[in-house]
Amino acid sequence: MIGPARIAAYDILSAVSAGRADLPTAIDHARASLTDNRDRALASEIATGVQRWRAALDHLIVQFSKRSLDRLDPAIIEILRIGLYQLLHLTRVPAPAIVDDAVDMSRRAGKSSASGFVNAVLRTAVRTRRAVPLPKRPANPADRDAALEYLSITLSHPRWLVSRWYDRLGFDVTESWLRFNNEPAPLTLRTNRLRASRDEVHARLETLGVRTRPGQFAPDALIVEEGRPTGEAFVIQDEASQLVTLLAGAMPGALVLDACASPGGKATALAAAISAGPLRTNSRPGRLVACDVRGRRMDLLRRTIAATGAERIWLVQADLLEPLPFRVPFDCAIVDAPCSGLGTLRRDPDIRWRRHESDLVALGDAQLRMLRHAAGVIAPGGRLVYATCSTEPEENEHIAEQFLRLSPDFVALDARHAHPLLPASVVDHRGHLRTTPDRHGLEGFFGAVFRKNDL
Repeated sequence: MIGPARIAAYDILSAVSAGRADLPTAIDHARASLTDNRDRALASEIATGVQRWRAALDHLIVQFSKRSLDRLDPAIIEILRIGLYQLLHLTRVPAPAIVDDAVDMSRRAGKSSASGFVNAVLRTAVRTRRAVPLPKRPANPADRDAALEYLSITLSHPRWLVSRWYDRLGFDVTESWLRFNNEPAPLTLRTNRLRASRDEVHARLETLGVRTRPGQFAPDALIVEEGRPTGEAFVIQDEASQLVTLLAGAMPGALVLDACASPGGKATALAAAISAGPLRTNSRPGRLVACDVRGRRMDLLRRTIAATGAERIWLVQADLLEPLPFRVPFDCAIVDAPCSGLGTLRRDPDIRWRRHESDLVALGDAQLRMLRHAAGVIAPGGRLVYATCSTEPEENEHIAEQFLRLSPDFVALDARHAHPLLPASVVDHRGHLRTTPDRHGLEGFFGAVFRKNDL
């Protein structure tokens, strides 16, 4: 009998490969059908691991079967990926059980005629798994072809992406980034300062058997080392993502726009920042307008806000690709723009297979358009923040440079001066927020800050 976790992993991967869902959505859907937490964890681990190591697994399928992937049924490819991933990475599971499950799964998928083929491929893998035929790390990293074979296949990233990184960053940094992306990401919390301080949350979780340590860079970050945290005094948010909010500055009493707000991590952090007290020159309470374009994302944003107890937030469904429907100018706007997501491949490994190099220019064009629309609602002396979770210059510094050329009423603000709690070590030589795996052990995030000239 096939374990329910493996059936769920197959369903997840089939949905992702067919383009019916991204990996997090497919996992959430499958988890709802599983009643045992261990099955939920295993299904997620297998599906995530297969996406993470897909290029290496596919290379081995071709090597062991002596057939190209385009000659194999998509269902059989998924079954072989699941089997190979378990054989190579989940060694606590007996190999015969993995092979038998894969054979049974091929029959369950209506591919009984391929069950012998699946059995033969996986048994070949069992015999060779201590010396799998993957490209070795090149003795001379300057040998570009050998380096790219190793980086793209053995470390399992798209060839176009590793080519860019190899040419721009060099072999060592590229290898470091790829290895980082192939490691499981820790669970990171952001303290909900509307309810408690970071020290208070740490102490509360300790009493519940949850061990945490402070993040290295973000002032409200806690890294979970042991246990399953529950409660309303924190939200789950990557540490690099938490740093973006600091670019808005310390702004109690400000009128702030979060123009791409869902799922709500930054919006609720901003709500805490504007609630800290009145501005020196204005006693009004802080207010936040949070926008997103799709109804489903607005629903998610609404749930996040309700869970954190954030107040003084007005939700407005709006498309930042069009001029914004606001007449009152904002003290600050954050554009956490939709992007390639190539900085988050550790947490979202399926992105590496869904993105193409040709996407970058179109994404950058849309980001520039959004940034200019947000600029239209900034008050004189106000601040505009542009952020992505991308590593690529077409989406980051190139857009910041184009915006300044097209917007003479704005000037760049060095991120070192954006907030007293933003560490200088996460600011690059251009004055931009930039986190990278090799320097910070964080996902790749980017942020630029602009200030509108006074009248």
